Amino acid sequence: MLTLGLIINPYAGIGGAVGLKGSDGADIVAEAMARGAERKAALRTRQALDVLSALKERCYFLTCPGEMGADVLTGLGFSYRLIDADIPQVNTSADHTRLAAQAMLDEGVDLLLFAGGDGTARDICAVVGDTLPVLGIPAGVKIHSAVYGITPTASGEVVRSLLEGGLVDIKEAEVRDLDEDAFRNNQVRARHYGEMRVPQTGHFVQAVKQGGVEVEELVLADIAAFICADMDDDVLYLVGSGKTTQAVMDELGLENTLLGVDAVLNREQIGTDLTADEILALLAKYPQAQAIVSVMGGQGHIFGRGNQQFTPDALRLLGKKNIRLISTKTKISALNGRPLIMDSGDPQLDKDWAGTIEITTGYRDQIVHTLV
Repeated sequence: MLTLGLIINPYAGIGGAVGLKGSDGADIVAEAMARGAERKAALRTRQALDVLSALKERCYFLTCPGEMGADVLTGLGFSYRLIDADIPQVNTSADHTRLAAQAMLDEGVDLLLFAGGDGTARDICAVVGDTLPVLGIPAGVKIHSAVYGITPTASGEVVRSLLEGGLVDIKEAEVRDLDEDAFRNNQVRARHYGEMRVPQTGHFVQAVKQGGVEVEELVLADIAAFICADMDDDVLYLVGSGKTTQAVMDELGLENTLLGVDAVLNREQIGTDLTADEILALLAKYPQAQAIVSVMGGQGHIFGRGNQQFTPDALRLLGKKNIRLISTKTKISALNGRPLIMDSGDPQLDKDWAGTIEITTGYRDQIVHTLV
């Protein structure tokens, strides 16, 4: 089951229909209300979540009180829990959006959904940056940021694909916002405020040949080239078993243990065919470490099949964020929507890591997939 964060800016888009060209700031909101503006952010959020109505048992929400989330989820019958933050039922502000985003970042939701416009995206970005997958439900006057679905329903479709185990790319997308005061004077001044990581409906786009079939050798070369280019100095890399990870060792020009775990530091091999105890000893010596592992074809296991040298103790020392999972999209697609599997031998660890995980599927190309 995935944990989804939900933040609604109830005033998003309120100034559009009454000619105010935005809704940033308490004064603009008050003027919009005085002109008879209607709040539509909740409606647009419902349009997005309606797409998930048949998948309620696959997701759980963390949200804010009242009009910032709970009201919509209650009306649609989704299960949810309120965040532990001082947020009122009504009369909320951008400060409350940032407070909610911080609470959800601290909780580690699998995906943060938010309804708003460019101002809301700025507030979310200022807190979470590129550390948490996010997806916007378009509800604002200004939608220049690339973090939103093209429609509320489109945003819901992306989440549905994720819940159903489909191929979902995850890419960095820009957050941009216009100067509203300048815009009201017919001047367009856009500013870049950062990037956030945004899931997008997956598709075969690289190393393809006739009908979207991946050429495995080319894809593995792309994956290996990116992993090696992204390696940092003085970081221990534990390279797991399999043909996919072998491509990384080949790219480095190092000997590979096909059915074992090798250790690399500063692009030099410092261990081959490591035992569980040897891995623990290296992790004690090198606290900055990552594991590069692949997906078992046909089954979807990432631990517990072929990588048993990574014991629960070693995985806890590494932490989920330091697992670099690599695979071709063809291999993930062959799972037919089934989730990836944690079988570490420690049920509590498997439960703690359940949710989603990013998979490198090419050069600067990642997808996000469910993990149980």
